[in-house]
Amino acid sequence: MPHTASMVPEERLEQIIQRFQYLEAAMADGASGGEIAVLAKEYSDLRPVVEQISAYRRLQDDLKEAEQMLADPEMRELAEEELPLIRAGLPEAEHELQLSLLPKDAADARPAMLEIRPGTGGDEAALFAGDLLRMYQRYAEARGWKFDILEEQSTELGGIKEVVVHIKGVNVFARMKYESGVHRVQRVPTTESGGRIHTSAATVAVLPEAEDVDIQINQNDLRIDTMRASGSGGQHVNTTDSAVRIIHIPSGIMVTSSEKSQHRNREIAMQVLKTRLFDLERQRADDERSADRAAQVGSGDRSERIRTYNFPQGRMTDHRINLTLYKLDQVMGGDLDEVIDALTADDQATMLAEMGT
Repeated sequence: MPHTASMVPEERLEQIIQRFQYLEAAMADGASGGEIAVLAKEYSDLRPVVEQISAYRRLQDDLKEAEQMLADPEMRELAEEELPLIRAGLPEAEHELQLSLLPKDAADARPAMLEIRPGTGGDEAALFAGDLLRMYQRYAEARGWKFDILEEQSTELGGIKEVVVHIKGVNVFARMKYESGVHRVQRVPTTESGGRIHTSAATVAVLPEAEDVDIQINQNDLRIDTMRASGSGGQHVNTTDSAVRIIHIPSGIMVTSSEKSQHRNREIAMQVLKTRLFDLERQRADDERSADRAAQVGSGDRSERIRTYNFPQGRMTDHRINLTLYKLDQVMGGDLDEVIDALTADDQATMLAEMGT
């Protein structure tokens, strides 16, 4: 069986290799400090792509060699053994190469801000928001990420009115970005004496952390107020006027921080504000790009119901990809990799289809 033509354009691969070699040479020639950092970043981004190209080309060469060996009576038997293995490996190598060529979201490697708020369902929604917070905290711990709660307002029953978390580690936004949306829970609330199943919801937003270069804020656009911090759920009340509220007048975005230190509160509130403004910019750019097509999984509408957690049946369903897992205890315990891997694969498949590959 003759080898079919590759679906990956050869000239595209050649351009990548030439660019990689140029970066290697430019770094060896000793670029200036700022410039070398930019070159080194692009070089490290391209390295895995170049490694995939090399692996793919080696397989192609092996295939040609084995096909030529068929004509040699002495080598024919060996060629007949090798050919099925090479042909079986080629589609996978090509798929891996195609994935490495997909456009990368520059924010994937960044830390993220996680915001959780109860939706419909009163006290039960607030309790579920607390369950989601613990789920993400355990997931972060399992991945070795730093999970830092910046702002938390609790209810008297131990639920959450609002929480803002900073998560730092390797590829945080790449893994967490699919969590944005409405999470729905179906269970018998602890507050319900009749044993009836209630449905309530919480909204999750995951935003890539803004860097100083991303967002320039005009101080005249800000209204900064200090106020008395109330503490969480009325406990450990802080009576000094240390809480900070910042309103960004053009966008109407309001952020508050109520740690003990007013200086720290201003820092936290500014970082959250920058991150929300950066997210607005990203949403605007994404809306422009996706005006003529359905939005991808990772950039869906945050008001969209994305997942249902059904406690009586021990079932979690992700509605975007019709994935149902009957291991709700493990999921609520932070075992999220299976669903996040499936969402990532679906997102990649969508992009591959759009690239026409």
